[in-house]
Amino acid sequence: MSLFGDGLDAAVQKAFTRPAPKSAGAQMRYLVRQLKGTKAVAQMLRVSQRTVERYVKNQIKRPRPDLAARLEREVKTRWQPQVRARARQKAATTDGIVIDTRARLGYTAPIGSTDQDRIRHLTVALPPQHAARLFDARQASATDQQLQDIAAEALKEVYFQDGGRRAGSLEEVRFTDIEHLEFDL
Repeated sequence: MSLFGDGLDAAVQKAFTRPAPKSAGAQMRYLVRQLKGTKAVAQMLRVSQRTVERYVKNQIKRPRPDLAARLEREVKTRWQPQVRARARQKAATTDGIVIDTRARLGYTAPIGSTDQDRIRHLTVALPPQHAARLFDARQASATDQQLQDIAAEALKEVYFQDGGRRAGSLEEVRFTDIEHLEFDL
């Protein structure tokens, strides 16, 4: 479970123009069309090919919870790829991304300044270059820690340094104990 990766995916999913299929049969039929066969779907979901065929024909209507979660996740990762790409492109070039977080934030600064970590609730609009870095790292299968470091760097530049207008001597921002994290395009 990736907090940052899942948050970025959820933000992009808000751009969908049509809702993803909800019923198990519709989800299975969609995956069979995408992967061009029941065998590939069965291997991906770790069920038998016959089980997939029964879902496609609506002979089985309610999957067990673990299969339902895998099914929903696989459908959402493949649903409307052009819309998803357009939303990422728009965020990375013109709009940027909004990060809403409640976490412990602190920084390393020269002696004499107050650099104590404290819980802060921030809603910050990050410029397009930071959104591009986040989405590029997500596409490159970056770990959650790497995405967290990129977000901390972005918060340092945008929130703490205000685009270079203040706190120019900050060295690094600590972004830990995340209670809430949400992205919005």
